[in-house]
Amino acid sequence: GVPDSSVPQDWEQRQEEDTLLIERILLLVRNVLHVPPDPTEEQQGVDGDASVHDRVLWALHISGMDDLLKFLASAQVEQQWALHVLEIISLMFRDQSPEELAALGQGTAGAEHGEDTRELETLRQRELAEKRARALQRPSRHSRFGGSYVLQGLKSIGDRDVVFHKGLHNV
Repeated sequence: GVPDSSVPQDWEQRQEEDTLLIERILLLVRNVLHVPPDPTEEQQGVDGDASVHDRVLWALHISGMDDLLKFLASAQVEQQWALHVLEIISLMFRDQSPEELAALGQGTAGAEHGEDTRELETLRQRELAEKRARALQRPSRHSRFGGSYVLQGLKSIGDRDVVFHKGLHNV
């Protein structure tokens, strides 16, 4: 029968044509994203309108291509496409500065981080209180009989008595 093309194939089962098709698709996406912006068209748009680059990125997202790129970037068996994917991702973020991207990520993440920090501090205070309570429940006296012992009558190497050291972890 005819193989079903909607089922993903493992890299061992791929034919040469399949590999070439994948590479051509990745190169097409790269070339589409590589097109420089047209300053005259970008200025005619109303403020707040998405640029052509942003509309292409949205189309890639709607089509699921961004999920496919994430898979290709993270799958161990798909390492042969890593440079193509890296180039596509760098072109996706071409118009963004690192500062803008970092600020976008901290909008909601900053509030979540503050909440997580408060929660961790509360847990830490509770743990310290429990530790203090356990310390108060223990008997305050402990055996001072620890350390090194000399076993008389049992000779070690040379003509000296054996010295036995009891570790502090055994107290």
